[in-house]
Amino acid sequence: MKILRIKELSAEEKRRILERSMIDISSVYDEVRRIIEDVRKRGNKAIEDQHERFFGEKILEEELEVKKEEIEDAYRKVDPEIIESLKNSARNIKVFHEAQIEKQMWIKEVERGILAGRMTVPIEKVGCYVPGGRAIYPSSLLMTAIPAKVAGVKEVIVTTPPKKGKKVDPLILVSADIAGVDRIFKIGGPWAIAALAFGTETVPKVEKIVGPGNIYVTAAKLILYGKVSIDLPAGPSEILIIADKDQDPKWIATDLLSQLEHDPDSSAVLITDSEKLANDVYRIIEKSYERLPRKDILSSSLKKYSYILISEDLDEAIRFANEYAPEHIQIMTKDPFLILPKIRNAGSIFLGPYSPVPAGDYASGTNHVLPTGGSAKGFSGLSVDDFLKRITFQYITKQGLMSIKDTVIRLAEKEGLPLHAQSIKIRFRDD
Repeated sequence: MKILRIKELSAEEKRRILERSMIDISSVYDEVRRIIEDVRKRGNKAIEDQHERFFGEKILEEELEVKKEEIEDAYRKVDPEIIESLKNSARNIKVFHEAQIEKQMWIKEVERGILAGRMTVPIEKVGCYVPGGRAIYPSSLLMTAIPAKVAGVKEVIVTTPPKKGKKVDPLILVSADIAGVDRIFKIGGPWAIAALAFGTETVPKVEKIVGPGNIYVTAAKLILYGKVSIDLPAGPSEILIIADKDQDPKWIATDLLSQLEHDPDSSAVLITDSEKLANDVYRIIEKSYERLPRKDILSSSLKKYSYILISEDLDEAIRFANEYAPEHIQIMTKDPFLILPKIRNAGSIFLGPYSPVPAGDYASGTNHVLPTGGSAKGFSGLSVDDFLKRITFQYITKQGLMSIKDTVIRLAEKEGLPLHAQSIKIRFRDD
């Protein structure tokens, strides 16, 4: 982890910091495309073959879907205190996302005789992908399934890779039940995404697929975009902290490291106008490194994409943060609410010393499926809006159409579409 001054960054250093671990699916594109085509053609049989290739054991068609008895057994295996924590988290996620619901319909008289409006309807069927690689993520299940249910999605389907023995982790099953998931399938990787996109003899076809995954899952979502709607191509976790001189360096060091333990390509950046704080945080990370868990992951993420940047002042820190467009940004300053309206690009913002990112990862209610790699400049985090469609409508009287008749005819003819113009003219032929 390097300490650098923003004003002294070379063009190459700045590029490397800003680009960090951008998603590049080119290395797996052909393989994933072949898997997708295989699932499209052979359905369950392709899934069975992929499962055997990856897990080294056969799974039969009738074993793909989780049964009610497996969920009941999962409750017996999970610590009651963990179940209570999952319920607390689910409750807060539900409360926050319920507040996002807008009125279902509105109508506006845009001109005399012309009524135009919009109605909001939920997507019918949604697939939620829940990873199961280096760790299990019951929190990601809650973050994807609960907003879908709040939005009014009729059927929420989960796919998740099982462990050896064709068993889904009990935590995932309990979380799915708490979230109100309708069906769960023991399918992982790009073949799960393909199954949801096309449907198979067992897996229903969905209209949208959401949820994080590795590069193979991300590639499958991007390849299938258009055949099925997707959320956003989320990459490795990242955090950017803006801190002033009065903040606790131990807290900052821990917060930076907490996001780096996700993935070897994760990134962490501290920006401060205090040289003393910068050096203190650096020393704490260096001193504590040997005692840290998940050191193999941390070693990579610290070296690749993690920096401590010294700014001239907080305004320079804010400018750089907006250019970086982080997934998570923590504002640890005397008055973070003064900085809040100046942040234009971020997935989620955490204000004050008692708002670390893990609070949002699990229990504050905000969603943790967020844009990464700078895509926060154009994308938002997952919300109820992702599960709703907004359909426009209009009702036009004869008088209303008369008022815009000439405008429509002129523009249609100018664009070389005479039949568009004719559909207006024919209504006034006898006038």
